[in-house]
Amino acid sequence: MVKNLSAERSWAHTRLLFSLNLCAAIAAMLGAAVRCCSVAAAAVAWVSPRSLLHPTQAPGQAAAVQSLRCYSHGSHETDEEFDARGVIYFNKPDIDAWELRKGMNTLVGYDLVPEPKIIDAALRACRHLYDFASAVRILEVVKDKAGPHKEIYPYVIQELRPTLNELGISTPEELGLDKV
Repeated sequence: MVKNLSAERSWAHTRLLFSLNLCAAIAAMLGAAVRCCSVAAAAVAWVSPRSLLHPTQAPGQAAAVQSLRCYSHGSHETDEEFDARGVIYFNKPDIDAWELRKGMNTLVGYDLVPEPKIIDAALRACRHLYDFASAVRILEVVKDKAGPHKEIYPYVIQELRPTLNELGISTPEELGLDKV
């Protein structure tokens, strides 16, 4: 059997060209990202030299690139602003079931146990939607988020007790769901 060497060579040549083009494209993207970071770092250094991790009298471009995180931008909100944003979200008069679940999923994604005033607003939104199951699920999520810190969940329930009584919401423990 006679092998077609020219076909094999053209296939190998095509694979090599594809690999080289791919490497060139990746290098171009990385170069653009580094240039973007260095421009952003220079801008930050120009506006606020105290924001660098390792400030010097005249930081060079390399020091600025090293100390800037290109993915962390925007303002940082305080705990009070965060709580107010959560309360405002759940107190919307036209909130629907999807928005309630979306808000709770977002809240659960944070590395924290929500403040009782945010949970209060979420429970009131559940009452507004006549969604008892979501209200109980919110309390279960709060207990889960408290994790090994056994003192957090009783504190939250203590703070929410007037709201729970007003809205007629039972805790998972009162429903026997903790024994399942």
